Amino acid sequence: MKLATTYGYLKKDLNQIEQALEDTVKESQPVLHDASLQLIKAGGKRLRPVFAMLSSMFGDYQFDRVKNVAVSLELIHMASLVHDDVIDDSNIRRGETTVKAKWDNQVAMLTGDYIFSRALEKFTEITEPRAHQLLSKTMIELTSGEIEQIRDKYDLNQNFRTYLRRIRRKTALLISSSSQLGAIVSHTSDLVEKALFRYGYNIGMSYQIIDDILDFTGTEDQLGKPAGSDLLQGNITLPVIYALEDPYIKNELERIFTQKEEIEEKQLQPVIEQIAQSSAITKARNVSDLYLKKAYDTLDDLPDVKAKNTLKKIANYIGSRKV
Repeated sequence: MKLATTYGYLKKDLNQIEQALEDTVKESQPVLHDASLQLIKAGGKRLRPVFAMLSSMFGDYQFDRVKNVAVSLELIHMASLVHDDVIDDSNIRRGETTVKAKWDNQVAMLTGDYIFSRALEKFTEITEPRAHQLLSKTMIELTSGEIEQIRDKYDLNQNFRTYLRRIRRKTALLISSSSQLGAIVSHTSDLVEKALFRYGYNIGMSYQIIDDILDFTGTEDQLGKPAGSDLLQGNITLPVIYALEDPYIKNELERIFTQKEEIEEKQLQPVIEQIAQSSAITKARNVSDLYLKKAYDTLDDLPDVKAKNTLKKIANYIGSRKV
């Protein structure tokens, strides 16, 4: 099952959001315009707009209000991806050439800043002060998560708690904020708003853990990048933390990471394959399943509207996804 089929009835609104994304990054400076547009055209699941829209359906759903939230959130997410590609020196994302690879690091960083600025400009159309406070706090946390990831590169001594804190900041909070912001602009009750926040948070944690698992178990065609790319870039994810319990894998990674030469993909390939076949994958998936169960449980606190069933289907997809 494709994810988009779970919310097919949102297609008309999503098409308008897609057009709004393109309109928002229009720029007379051709490089900024072309680089921004390339990122939008590369596609994506548009999860943050979807969660904002679905959450709004638990209150007074006004598309023009939620559209501004959805566009802003997706642009913030996209800006973080452009910056990530510079930090990680990534040339491929979703099977397409990254902005930094097509142009250079300077253009990529400025493109990310430009997209980010456009997101904030779009968000000024939201009148609820609490929405602005929430977005500001979320962006601070997102930045902290990025700094932590840079700090912890190639560090094999980081632990389970460090990893969870990092993905909370880098991924889960932007998804939970998408759900909460959708609730805020549609004026749901406090109980519904809090439930939607918890759902988004737990889905976000599960989603990122599954992403980190798929980095080892997926194929290059499925991932749009080589398997094991995170480890090659020095990012120690949950499967790696569990795999380090194997002395051989730990020794191999210590040997490779402490060498003076630049690490090549072929050096890590045997370790990547070992991790993919190890119990670390099952252990990591069990953690994802715990967060997924919490997301399911939260749905019990929401009223029975159409969007609730869609949120359940999205959780089903995330728990079983292969890409």
